[in-house]
Amino acid sequence: MPGAGGSGVKLSVDPIGCRAHGLCADLLPEVVRLDEWGYPVLAKGPLPPELAAEARRAANACPALALRLRKA
Repeated sequence: MPGAGGSGVKLSVDPIGCRAHGLCADLLPEVVRLDEWGYPVLAKGPLPPELAAEARRAANACPALALRLRKA
């Protein structure tokens, strides 16, 4: 819920579009870890407001455009 301590944005990954480059985990390790095959696993819960800019950078840098940032 925006205004309740969250950033008002939600991070998601398109599991079909992802090609396991791992750049998202390099750019946003606070929220993204890689599974044993190199695919991203996102942290549960809301995106902290202080990470919104970094999340936007990571989504923009995704080579497969599989990391997405949307309004919550």
